[in-house]
Amino acid sequence: MSVAFTKEDSAETASETLLPDRPISDAPNLVTPEGLAALEQQRDAARAAYDAATLIEDVNERRRQAANPLRDLRYFAERVRTAQLVPASENATEVAFGSTVTFERDDGRRQSYRIVGEDQADPKAGTISYVSPIARALIGKTVGEMVSVGAMELEIVAVG
Repeated sequence: MSVAFTKEDSAETASETLLPDRPISDAPNLVTPEGLAALEQQRDAARAAYDAATLIEDVNERRRQAANPLRDLRYFAERVRTAQLVPASENATEVAFGSTVTFERDDGRRQSYRIVGEDQADPKAGTISYVSPIARALIGKTVGEMVSVGAMELEIVAVG
């Protein structure tokens, strides 16, 4: 094998392993206790995957296998470092960070979401980010109030 071929392979590997950082929102990193625990768990999993990749003998394969875990480790370490733990609201009648709010849409459908931090948000699992348009419209409101989100009208029917 020629030296030129080896250098080309190394250059190819280097370009594969220089992954850009995951984007981090400019919004404050508010988290629920469960959200903080999930971030810590994801950070620890990324660290374990990175540590396992560093044991690979072939340097090119080691770089390839370590690239994603290293990027994830940087991301989750930063998210844990900047996390601002928000305790549960004591006012159970007003929508706040960490609240579960049920609302009725103008088409009659009822939906419930818990308002959480950006990393914890998963609408399919019933959680939305506090920076989402719906959450921003709901925060500070109480049962019976109407809010407009785009062309939608929502009536708050429960807060928990």
